[in-house]
Amino acid sequence: MRAVYDVAEATGLFAAGDIKVRLRPYKYFKLGKGKKDFIHIFGYIMEGRSTEQKASLSRKMIERLNEILPDISILSINICEFEKATYSNKALIHPLNITNDRHFNFEN
Repeated sequence: MRAVYDVAEATGLFAAGDIKVRLRPYKYFKLGKGKKDFIHIFGYIMEGRSTEQKASLSRKMIERLNEILPDISILSINICEFEKATYSNKALIHPLNITNDRHFNFEN
């Protein structure tokens, strides 16, 4: 998880504090013959990055995981974008956030 976080942070594509990494192991799964394990990253990011930026992020993630986990049978990733127009968070609904800043600091 730390490696995934660090690679995402190093790209400079994300605002400070926006990166979140979660691990969801699967108890039951079936892989093709000769494959014993896998890691697949589902990357959900706010729209606005170029195809080249998303492709670079994908490559860097898999390269880093392959360095530290060379014996994993399958390492893969896909990047999906979500729409800014349909995104909401706690900062966006705060009554003092008149600029619709999703990074609005309402705790001060």
